[in-house]
Amino acid sequence: MQRPTIDDFREIRRGLPVGAALLFVAALAFPMWQISVDAVQYPSTTLHVSLYAYPRLAGDFTEMARLNHYVGFYFPDPVLIEPNFPVEENAIDVPEWSLGPVAFIGVSLLSVFVAIAPTTEKLKRGLKYQFAGTVFVFTAMLVLIQARLWQAGHTLDPGAPVMGVDGFTPPLWGQYQVANITSVSRFGLGAYMAAAAVGLLAVSYYYRDQAATFGELPVRVRDGLTGLPDAVRDRLGRDGDTDDEEDAPHRPTTTAVKSDQSETHS
Repeated sequence: MQRPTIDDFREIRRGLPVGAALLFVAALAFPMWQISVDAVQYPSTTLHVSLYAYPRLAGDFTEMARLNHYVGFYFPDPVLIEPNFPVEENAIDVPEWSLGPVAFIGVSLLSVFVAIAPTTEKLKRGLKYQFAGTVFVFTAMLVLIQARLWQAGHTLDPGAPVMGVDGFTPPLWGQYQVANITSVSRFGLGAYMAAAAVGLLAVSYYYRDQAATFGELPVRVRDGLTGLPDAVRDRLGRDGDTDDEEDAPHRPTTTAVKSDQSETHS
């Protein structure tokens, strides 16, 4: 079976999936989600906690757990892997957290597999399914995470010291307040790296029908940006021509008048 050569990976449609694969794997080394917390119990500092794609927390997670205990909200139990933080008995079970690296490594391997497709047709078909599949996987992950956050915020420990706290849903992005605790959620560097990898797959899919190389990319981008105003002007010009043609029968023609006058004098 014929395999692409090293020179073939100078093409955007083959090289970018390899770059995306490296980003997916590298993203596992960085936080996917970050939370900052201000509370009266810590008047002179803001607590920060970082969560990874696998069961690991970094930052002030011990102090954060103490705050969460007041309202009966706990870090989830990854079930399949022992985390680096103590798990409360009443914490919700989130086994898919342990499988997070599987998704990242899976889409990474698939990206490489597509990049080494032996024929152009298989490459183009693989790019289509790879891009669509990757978007589906990460969209499903975000939906599942948000659903788990809802579950955690609506199954508060009834024996918590602070009673009567209504159920809440921590957002993936944004600020929320529970009792006297104000929290702000943000995506971490790992999430941005994964988003950049998906962007690379989108670009490679866009160039799936072209053997464009990385050296040609700046020129193609510049020509595209330069040609955009021309395309707009051409469109406006065509619209204007259409209007002129529609109005033409209603306009007087001086040529016809002059012709009639010439015939009269003759």
